[in-house]
Amino acid sequence: MNLHDLQQNAGIVFATGIAPTMLTEADKARLNREIRGTVGDAAPLLTAPNAGILSMFTTYVDPRVVEFLVEPMKAGQIFGETKKGSWTDDFLQFPIAESTGETSSYDDFSENGMSGTNVNWETRDTYYYQTIIELGEREVERAGAAKLDWVSRKQISAALTLNKFQNKTYFNGVAGLRNWGILNDPSLLAAITLATWVAAGGDVVYAGIARLYGELVAQTGGLIDRETPMILLLSPQAEATFTRTNQYNVNVSDQIKKNFPNMEVQTAPEMSTDAGEAIKLIVKNYEGVDTVEPTFTEKMRVHPMVLGLSSWRQKRSQGTVGTIIYRPIFVASALVAI
Repeated sequence: MNLHDLQQNAGIVFATGIAPTMLTEADKARLNREIRGTVGDAAPLLTAPNAGILSMFTTYVDPRVVEFLVEPMKAGQIFGETKKGSWTDDFLQFPIAESTGETSSYDDFSENGMSGTNVNWETRDTYYYQTIIELGEREVERAGAAKLDWVSRKQISAALTLNKFQNKTYFNGVAGLRNWGILNDPSLLAAITLATWVAAGGDVVYAGIARLYGELVAQTGGLIDRETPMILLLSPQAEATFTRTNQYNVNVSDQIKKNFPNMEVQTAPEMSTDAGEAIKLIVKNYEGVDTVEPTFTEKMRVHPMVLGLSSWRQKRSQGTVGTIIYRPIFVASALVAI
């Protein structure tokens, strides 16, 4: 296409004001080169080569937040939790009463024989702990742009942090205080060692449970029998061996249900210890008194919100007494290798 055709068909008028017919052949060639450099196929690319769009426009963000999993907190679920006292209390004391007495041969004028009561006071130390939530204005709004409820996420984290520690004290107490847990209360009787369950069949595993029950009967002096409601507490790994069978193809779970109809099997990860797999056989209650009682003084105390220039801070706290074991003779303990 020449300059004349461009002027007639495309309406292009050149700024020179010179009609195409007045141009020399050299001018026409120069203008044709300039036009090809502007609209021709061989025009140079001045921007970076790109045939795509921003990836953000083709990325789907799932509105559902997937929670990171942590070990279950089982002590409160298994035994229930009890509140005693308040967050102003430093100590928890409870009385243990023992009936005393002697008899004497009867005589109308005899004053021999006497009955009475002896009381001891058990003491536990309370322990208070805390965590803090911090929130910034820009932080919250930036998270909101990503469809995250940042305030709720921080609150969930605070509750989980406090409750994880609470559960830990229910099993292990607090070091240096008269605050103990299910695993380390000094009043518990010594644990027996069972034959290893490594590669053992169901007969060996069940024999270990039966031996632990025999230990509990001996400790209690015949106060219980096989019909007594009991909790068998062990680790998930140890409980997995209950699927093993004996020579008659009967597994451990079936044998327990048949011989101990009121025995409740519960698992907790904390029962896997450095010393081995811990197993506890616990009488649930006797004469209306629970044997094991996880105890707290305060649960999720929310303190005042502190306002900064463009942020907020808030403290949350709880108090624990660990686990109170009222009658240690109703807890039989064992260790086994799996």
